[in-house]
Amino acid sequence: MSTQGLDEFAGWVEGLMRQRGYDIDSPRGGGKSRIADEAGVHRAAVTRLLQRQSMPDLETMRRIAPLLGVSVRDMLIRSGRVTPEELPMAADLLPPSDWQPSMEDFARWLGVPDERMGVFVKVVNQFLEPDADEAGADEAVEPRRTARD
Repeated sequence: MSTQGLDEFAGWVEGLMRQRGYDIDSPRGGGKSRIADEAGVHRAAVTRLLQRQSMPDLETMRRIAPLLGVSVRDMLIRSGRVTPEELPMAADLLPPSDWQPSMEDFARWLGVPDERMGVFVKVVNQFLEPDADEAGADEAVEPRRTARD
């Protein structure tokens, strides 16, 4: 990481700390110790970051991020450790909202081998479709449910 990257990241974290009420500017303000205690990290890790000496490790970022009201993803991207493309948002990974997954789609997702696909679908459908013998003659048979039901 370049010195400029560390400086930009530390400046961003400092701003977040101030916004959250941590007094990191006065020597006896206690903000550095308080955030370290609340996050469960060493005070030295916070101090090294604020003095632009070193980038915090992943565990320190993971513990500090919630206190600062940001995601670990944002911290990793801002730190330059990953790019947004390397760590996409979960919503970016979701299928379109109108997609109706089939039992075969779920079987593939679960890693069911192709040669067992038919058995998997048959067994799962037994749980989703009422047995015709169990339904009374005058009762309406419930329609087959889809994966989204």
